[in-house]
Amino acid sequence: MSNSWSGSRLDLHISFDAAGGRRSGLEAALREAIHQGRLPAGSLLPSTRGLAQELGLSRGTVTAAYDQLVEEGYLTTSPGSGTKVAEVPQRAQAAPERPAPERATPRHDLRPGLPDVTAFPTRAWLASTRRVLTRARPEVFGAGDPQGRIELRRALADYLGRTRGVITTPDRIVVTSGHYQGLGLLSGVLAASGTGTVAVEDPGHNLFREVVQRAGLTTLPLPVDSHGARIEALARHTEAVLLTPSHQYPTGVPLHPGRRQALCAWARSTGGLIVEDDYDGEYRYDRQPVGALQGVAPDHVVYCGTASKTLAPALRLAWMVLPPHLVQPMVQAKQQADLYTETLGQLVLADLVTTHAYDRHIRAARLRYRRRRELLLGRIAAHPGLTAHGVPAGLHTLVTLPSGGRTEDELLASCAHHGVALRGLTELHHHPADSPQGLLIGFAAPSESAYPVALDALFTVLASDGRRRGAARAVTARSKRGPDQFFGSKVDLTCGPVAQ
Repeated sequence: MSNSWSGSRLDLHISFDAAGGRRSGLEAALREAIHQGRLPAGSLLPSTRGLAQELGLSRGTVTAAYDQLVEEGYLTTSPGSGTKVAEVPQRAQAAPERPAPERATPRHDLRPGLPDVTAFPTRAWLASTRRVLTRARPEVFGAGDPQGRIELRRALADYLGRTRGVITTPDRIVVTSGHYQGLGLLSGVLAASGTGTVAVEDPGHNLFREVVQRAGLTTLPLPVDSHGARIEALARHTEAVLLTPSHQYPTGVPLHPGRRQALCAWARSTGGLIVEDDYDGEYRYDRQPVGALQGVAPDHVVYCGTASKTLAPALRLAWMVLPPHLVQPMVQAKQQADLYTETLGQLVLADLVTTHAYDRHIRAARLRYRRRRELLLGRIAAHPGLTAHGVPAGLHTLVTLPSGGRTEDELLASCAHHGVALRGLTELHHHPADSPQGLLIGFAAPSESAYPVALDALFTVLASDGRRRGAARAVTARSKRGPDQFFGSKVDLTCGPVAQ
C-alpha cells in the first residue's frame, strides 16, 4: 500500500506492506523513513486524524502506530506541540557514487588547437540569439532536420564559397555535432560501402586516426615532409585519404601545389575519396588563406569545417560538404546517431554568418593570434637549439628539440610540474618509438593577459634544459634523428611569405 501525506510543513511519500497488519506496516514504514533521513529530527508529523484520512486508515490505527513509535523513542509528543520526530541515528548507507571530477584546467594552457574562449563574441552571439528567438516560428522548437537547419546550410554555402573557395550548394552540406562525430559517421559510411583502406598523414592527429580505425577501416601511414603529405606514397589499394592540406597538423606545412594537383589526379583516375580537414583554414597571417582543395575537385572531396577553432569547442557545431553520392548515406547515419544537431545554436551561427559578425570576429582573432605567434617565435629564436617549423598560420607552432638535452617526455613532465600544458610530437606518429621529438606549442588558448605569463613559465623550463645541456659532455638522445633530418630536411618556414 502506498500513498502520501501533505501537511503545513511536510510532504512525504510513504509505502508500506499491509499484509502483516496495517498498524505494523505503518510503523515499519515510519521507522524506515526516519532511519533513511527522509523524516529528519524535529519534523512535525500530521495529526492522527489528518494522516488517517490521507492514507485511508482508521484514526485508531494511526494513533496506535504513533504511540508505539513514541514508546520506542522514534517520536516525541507533548500537549499543544503535536507529534515530532526524535533524534535517532540514521542507518549507515553506501556512499553515493560521486560524479567524475571535471578535467582540471592547467595554470598555463599552451595546448595546440584551442582558441581563446575568453574572446568569444558574447555580444554578437546575444544579438543574434535575440533576433533568432524574435523571428522563430513554433516549428523551430520541435524536432530538427538530421541534415542540419537550412538557414545554416545556406549561410555556410555562401560563406565557404566566398572565403575558402568551396563549390557547393546547401543540399550538399550536412551539419554534425562536432568534427569528431562527423568523421566517425563518414568512416562508418565508407566502411559500409566497401572501403577498406584510408591513408592518413604520419604524423597526424592520433585521435582522428583512431576514429577511422574504430569503424573497421585500415589506416595506411602517409609520410609528411617539407611539402606536406607525400602523395606518391599512396598505395594502389588505397581508396580514401584523410589529410590537412592547408596547414598540416602537426608540422604546420601546406600541401605543395604540385602535390595538390597529383592528389586530385589520383582521385579522378581511381575514384578515390579525399577527406579534407580544414580545421584552422581561416588563420593565415602572411597572406590570404590558401583555397580549399575541394574547389579543385568538388566531386571527389569531402570538405570538413568546424566552429571549434573560430568560436568555441563547446558549441559542438561542424559541417561537411559532400560529393552528391554521399549526402543521403551521411544524413541517414546522422539520424541514426543522434537524430539531429541542436537547433538554436545552428540558427544563431547562421545569423552571425549572414550579418558578417562571424567575419569580423575572425578578422580580430587573426590579428590577435598573429601577434601572439610573433611573440612566441621571438622567444624561440632567443633559445639556442630550438627550431620552429611551419608557415605563419594556425593556432600552434611545432618546435623540434636539440640533441643532447632532455627528451620530449622529460620536458613534458617538467612543464606539467610547473603548470604548463602543451603536447608532444611523438604520439602523433604511427610508430612513436622511432619518431623525431618535438613540442607543439599553442599560442591561442590563454587570455591576452595570461599569454605572456604562460610563455615565461614555458621558457623557464626550457632555459633550465639549456643550462643542463651546456653542462653535460655527452647525452644520448632518445631519437636517433635530430632536427636536421626532420621531414627529410631541415625546415624553417617561420618568417615571410611562402610561395603556394
